[in-house]
Amino acid sequence: MKDACRRGKLSAMSSSNCIKFFSIKPKFCSPNLHPLPLRGYAADTGVTEALTEHAGKLATPGPDYSAVQRNLALELVRVTEAAALASGRWLGKGDKNAADQAAVDMMRKVLNSVHMDGVVVIGEGAKDEAPMLFCGERIGDGSSSMEVDIAVDPLDGTSLTAQGRNGAVSVIALASRGSLFDPGPVMYMDKLAVGPDVPHHVVSLDFSVADNLKAVASALNKPVSDVTVMVLDRPRHATLINQIREVGARIRMISDGDVGGAIEVAKPDPSVDILMGIGGTPEGVIAAAALKCLGGSLQGRLWPRNDVEREEALRLGYKLEKILHTEDLCKGDDIFFAATGVSDGDLLHGVRYTSGGAHTNSLVMRCKSGTVRYIQTFHKWAKPSVTNIPSSDQRP
Repeated sequence: MKDACRRGKLSAMSSSNCIKFFSIKPKFCSPNLHPLPLRGYAADTGVTEALTEHAGKLATPGPDYSAVQRNLALELVRVTEAAALASGRWLGKGDKNAADQAAVDMMRKVLNSVHMDGVVVIGEGAKDEAPMLFCGERIGDGSSSMEVDIAVDPLDGTSLTAQGRNGAVSVIALASRGSLFDPGPVMYMDKLAVGPDVPHHVVSLDFSVADNLKAVASALNKPVSDVTVMVLDRPRHATLINQIREVGARIRMISDGDVGGAIEVAKPDPSVDILMGIGGTPEGVIAAAALKCLGGSLQGRLWPRNDVEREEALRLGYKLEKILHTEDLCKGDDIFFAATGVSDGDLLHGVRYTSGGAHTNSLVMRCKSGTVRYIQTFHKWAKPSVTNIPSSDQRP
């Protein structure tokens, strides 16, 4: 690694970051460079022609990764890092509202430094309910022609953070303008998420719990008794839990944070096979973006909590009986996703504060390239950075 850095091949990688790649697109030489004749073969025109032809193939233009597109994913990591660093200071202090507000404040501040023209589609609520990151708010510096939709959850797991529990993360998803589903007034949906090894058409919210679990078992080539289902621990899921137990599948309960839970089913060597149950619609849209990057799938059906939500949704033209698939929730493949751990969890490590700085663990993905990166970052308070805020300004 050090030799490569000295040769300048890794000059763009910060020494403060350790990035693991699931897939890396190689950068080949300029088409203006030509192979030199090999020593001892200078007179062999056949070898020279073959080398020249090979160089031409390597120099063939690939996908268009403009500077804005190439760097945007890493810009989003800075956004979630900042939110995690701010909210992480409230871990275990019993104030979920303060933890959430700290994440919102920092996320918005850093988002407004990103070169883009963004509109918040999934945010902290309606304009009259949330002072920052409300639905419809314009985000970014406005200097770029890149028009995007933004879905944010500055702190997925506010209660987890306040109680000092595992699994809290800061997440953001971004897609081209008009690509993200707007849930309107319906804040909950019935969800079903599976990983890339389970074809999306073999499971459905219209099928019974037993049929879905048998289909997952068949796709994964294991008995139903070895299938693990992730379910939010809520009273409304009592019937679902009983149905899963009747089939004989295993259950893993989570108290909060179903974005991370949905991602868990699509990870390599996942600890769970399917996520089922009712959770937040905004989290469902963000999870759909993440699963699309990983090759998994998510289905959702809007679940109004009361007659007021139902009537308002029908008035606005929402079809409450319709199953919303991954493509309905997040269109196209120009999608970015980033998450940073706030507290330790299966998906990511939480923030670790040290003397003069902090360590963060993040995940960043891009759908178009299929690239998934895990990033370890050390933030040094004494150095200028959008994520480095003096500890006295962050300490509650």
